[in-house]
Amino acid sequence: MAGRVRIEDVANASGVSMKTVSRVLNREQNVRESTRARVQKAVEKLKYIPHLSARSLAGNKSYLIALIYNNPSANYLMEVMGGVLAACTEAQYNMVLCPLEPDGPRLVAAVESVIARSQPDGLIMVPPITDSPSLLARLAELEMPFASVSPKSQKKRIGVAMDETQAAFDMVMHLASLGHRRIAHIVGHPAHGASGWRLTGYRQGMERAGLKIDPALIVKGEFTFESGERAAGELLDLKRRPTAVFAANDDMAAGVIHAALERGLRVPEDVSVCGFDDTPMSRQIFPSLTTVHQPTQDMGRLATMELLASIQKPGSGRMLHVPYTLQVRGSTGRAPK
Repeated sequence: MAGRVRIEDVANASGVSMKTVSRVLNREQNVRESTRARVQKAVEKLKYIPHLSARSLAGNKSYLIALIYNNPSANYLMEVMGGVLAACTEAQYNMVLCPLEPDGPRLVAAVESVIARSQPDGLIMVPPITDSPSLLARLAELEMPFASVSPKSQKKRIGVAMDETQAAFDMVMHLASLGHRRIAHIVGHPAHGASGWRLTGYRQGMERAGLKIDPALIVKGEFTFESGERAAGELLDLKRRPTAVFAANDDMAAGVIHAALERGLRVPEDVSVCGFDDTPMSRQIFPSLTTVHQPTQDMGRLATMELLASIQKPGSGRMLHVPYTLQVRGSTGRAPK
């Protein structure tokens, strides 16, 4: 990796003094807009990132938190954003939204650009971006504080998580208690830790209930309404269709209900449907959706609070675990005879 870009390099590239560069980076007012633009252009071109310890010694803080995300579920993201914003507002911080592509070699460069451009004091990251090994390594090099929502690995991390495997297990047991024997599962996007945890919980629940796991009843999805609708088409068109479908999130479960109604099936009389997350949409559709209540907004808020604690006192900050509850509503009922 090339040597670290210094403030002197930015000053030379923009033709100003290091003091002027410092004024621009600290958002001081007594700088001409043309000069500010020239310095900012040099910062972005050189990918200059001030060393965090140097900023701390100088007392330089942006009072800005960047939310780094790429998640196909808009309902989930809105809940997380609401929690992050609430914590930032309470602490008199600002929040900047940074949607980025989670795949490919450009992720690290994109995050570097966000840091160089916005100079945040820390980052909040949601799956799948929060699980990128190359990005985690780069943030460690930059000494950039960050907190994670539902990371795959929780060791030596700060943020918030939930026991999603146990929650999925409980949902399958709920369906089994209603007499369902052919229970299908629509798996989420493969890049998300949640997909694996929820699939594991489904398998464990089926085994505990003494039910055969039929590979034909496990179908891939992507955490979107459209993928849930497509997966439901595969399941509901089987010669022996399932009597219950457990989708790995609410968006896909809504797609299942849509596909069922298109085929003239009644929910829950002909097929029960359940999801995961308990987003506002789960209470707005008909029938209302049985789902796992994941306190997503609280998770965004708590992750931000732990991040702010680590910014104020480096080395502090914890990985918190939050409880879940099953929300049994109108989309599940007894298995048809």
